[in-house]
Amino acid sequence: MMGAGLFLSVIFSGDVMASVAANQVFAPWNDPKETPLIEFRGVTKRFGDFTAIDDLSINIYEKEFFALLGPSGCGKTTMMRMLAGFETPTEGEIILAGQDIAPVPPNKRAVNMMFQSYALFPHLSIEDNIAFGLKREGMPKNDIADRVAEMLRLTRLEKFARRKPHQISGGQKQRVALARSLAKAPKLLLLDEPLGALDKKLRQDTQFELMDIQEKTGTTFVIVTHDQEEAMTVASRVAVMDHGKLMQVATPDRLYENPENVYVADFIGDVNLIEGTARKTGEGSYEINWCERTPPLKSTSDTVLSSGQGCTIAIRPEKVSISSEKPEEADNAVQGKIIDIAYLGNLSTYHVKLANGQMVKAQTANTRRISRRSFTWDDDVWLSWTATAGVLLKG
Repeated sequence: MMGAGLFLSVIFSGDVMASVAANQVFAPWNDPKETPLIEFRGVTKRFGDFTAIDDLSINIYEKEFFALLGPSGCGKTTMMRMLAGFETPTEGEIILAGQDIAPVPPNKRAVNMMFQSYALFPHLSIEDNIAFGLKREGMPKNDIADRVAEMLRLTRLEKFARRKPHQISGGQKQRVALARSLAKAPKLLLLDEPLGALDKKLRQDTQFELMDIQEKTGTTFVIVTHDQEEAMTVASRVAVMDHGKLMQVATPDRLYENPENVYVADFIGDVNLIEGTARKTGEGSYEINWCERTPPLKSTSDTVLSSGQGCTIAIRPEKVSISSEKPEEADNAVQGKIIDIAYLGNLSTYHVKLANGQMVKAQTANTRRISRRSFTWDDDVWLSWTATAGVLLKG
């Protein structure tokens, strides 16, 4: 898992920042008058005694780029397969554009699916691969030619039209598969780990291409991935899943800054988790008893906790300051020894061991091209953060 500061610098820099701003305007999930394109209503899917999806309800809206994110076995691929028609719900309904799609066979749904392997026909040219589904539908030849030309322009593959799949790169194959999936103008496009076969640099570049194509076509994209950076980059909203349940559905910035539970806080980015018991000190303010013979930590929260209730403070490393002297004005300050240092180019992450044995990470930005570290291994340091820096979670 990458450092949270590096994580944010990747997610919220450059063109992605513009995308985030656009997604703040595009928020149909906040409009009670907006009708979802897809509705999962109390959906459960069992395979024998195993429950893959457990009473799941979720809405996905037209023109969304929606991500299903979670570890292997969390149920995200089962959700996608039910949308595609390869699996049927054991209980509940799946509604697409107002229609219960359970009885509709896969080839009759306004849904297309792009597989991780791309599944291109090796003996066909790129343009023939794109045209394959249109020919099977019996579309007139002139219309097919126009549609294929449009898809080649959209995916910037015009000069590769006559080549075979083995004559193009992995990133180009990914775009061919995408063009073929979009050629039939589906209401919904499902993408199953679409960038998993690409190297890291190409995967990052292709994420922006996916976002650009999705915005141009207006097609609703649902992507399945275990890669949090990928989900946080491309999606308007992300559903974090675990063991067939939805843990939280939110925009990428809310998932990072306002996780609703410890699982999401720990799964998204990098985080320090400090457990303790709460004592209310005012409206929305708490003291957290977390270690014997140690001053309590201060935290603010909209979450209502009772005195003595177990809780966890989740603090991102970039929100933790590190200093050689105890800061006088800090809401929270703890002392420890530097055990490890990770140099990440734009950031340095310090792993500090506190007196009670707990490890806490702090990050500093390397703003100068050449700079000497202020701290090194085995230094005694102070870590500090404000009362508003952490997120106070139940349990």
